[in-house]
Amino acid sequence: MKITFCCTDTKAEPWLQGLAAALPGADISMWQPGAPQADYAVVWAPPQQFMDEQAGVKALFNIGAGVDALLQLRLPPDALVVRLDDAGMAVQMAEYVCHAVIRHFREFDGYEADTKAGRWGYRKPRLRSDFPIGVMGLGVLGERVARALAQFEFPINGWSRSPKAIDGVRAFAGAEQFHSFLAASRVLVNLLPLTPETANVMNQDTLGRLLPGGYVINVARGAHLVDGDLLALLASGHVAGATLDVFRTEPLPADHAFWGHPRITLTPHTSARTLREESIAQIVGKIGALARGEPIAGIVNAGRGY
Repeated sequence: MKITFCCTDTKAEPWLQGLAAALPGADISMWQPGAPQADYAVVWAPPQQFMDEQAGVKALFNIGAGVDALLQLRLPPDALVVRLDDAGMAVQMAEYVCHAVIRHFREFDGYEADTKAGRWGYRKPRLRSDFPIGVMGLGVLGERVARALAQFEFPINGWSRSPKAIDGVRAFAGAEQFHSFLAASRVLVNLLPLTPETANVMNQDTLGRLLPGGYVINVARGAHLVDGDLLALLASGHVAGATLDVFRTEPLPADHAFWGHPRITLTPHTSARTLREESIAQIVGKIGALARGEPIAGIVNAGRGY
């Protein structure tokens, strides 16, 4: 069995060592142009040349949660595209989103500003019932986030393309219920995959449907958000603030209006990082299942985009 590794901006050696330890009989190497044909590939943002040269690969294992960049390439016609189901990212995402929600709800940002200015003061406690949270996208990560938020006794709404049933979550599904989902939510958490249908989904119209004083948390892809529309809604007061981890251009350009905005919290695409050991274990397990002719989870439907 031959496995090739082609992951842009990723230190290859620890991955190669981990894969070799888990698959001692396999030929595992970092891809170079002109390399021999591999059976399986571990990838992240590979070039088109890789796809053209590895036309016979059986499966492409994408080491990040999103596959939107991969699906923009011309892929080998018979290759499966396989995403990680979790690999330690779900708990990180739940931590991040819960922190962002609670920081806003409890006004810890305001307390932080007060203490930096040498002020000692209190804010009136707010009611959880006044802060219904809408989780947009209920895949592996979205479901974990919704369940985690429900533990803090906020009203939780969830929207997905097809119906989902999650304890403690009020379910909305399909285009016909999307506007109702938005109108029932004050905090909006985006965990959608990026597809042609979901690009720019957070815009003047959709964010304007949130309850007044809305709060936006984007941990999916920067292209989901129309930057200027968010800034306009912040200026109008309809949106009270935002926590953003992903951006259309990364790193975020130095002259972007998000930098220094008093009601936007920025982080550098770090809400959920791929954990190498867990990812390797999952990839190795799926390669074994495929070799035995068994079904695996995480196969991407290229038509849907996830």
